[in-house]
Amino acid sequence: MRIISGKHKSKRIQAPKTLPVRPTTDMAKEALFNILNNLYFLNDVSVLDLFSGTGNISYEFGSRGTEKITAVDAHFGCVKFINTTAQQLDLNINAYKSDVFKFLEKCTGKFDVIFADPPYEFEQELFEKIIALVFDNNLLNEDGLLIVEHSKHTNLDKNQHLSYQKKYGGNMFSFFENKSAELE
Repeated sequence: MRIISGKHKSKRIQAPKTLPVRPTTDMAKEALFNILNNLYFLNDVSVLDLFSGTGNISYEFGSRGTEKITAVDAHFGCVKFINTTAQQLDLNINAYKSDVFKFLEKCTGKFDVIFADPPYEFEQELFEKIIALVFDNNLLNEDGLLIVEHSKHTNLDKNQHLSYQKKYGGNMFSFFENKSAELE
């Protein structure tokens, strides 16, 4: 994996092969950050990276100037790798070992961007549970965005908070917003 842009542009990061991960492809990540760059000043946002795996998305935010990054993964090796790499790159990433669902249930913070990259083989209900926990617990700031990465075989377009979707190869990004805030 490599960092696409920012102070660590083109930096390659080699994750241990023992980690149970499927990092977001460079093509999909570049497309995602092109969208985010048009929506936000990335040095001003707070980010929650769920199912963070190798930390690929967190490093990209950090390289682009984001100072408030929280990464959550249930695998100790992933969290250890993220903490070590963040320290080496001098990035402000706080990584936590936690079940994502338990983290979302207890979280009291608010974020501008929440990125979730759960295992593609998750059941439909688990994808929907992530979305529900984010909105039921009011974890997004005003104008915040939940982005869920999933395979093209997962259908999330019935959710009331869905704004749009983008497809890149076999990857899809679904973007969710708090639409009730828009009506007030």
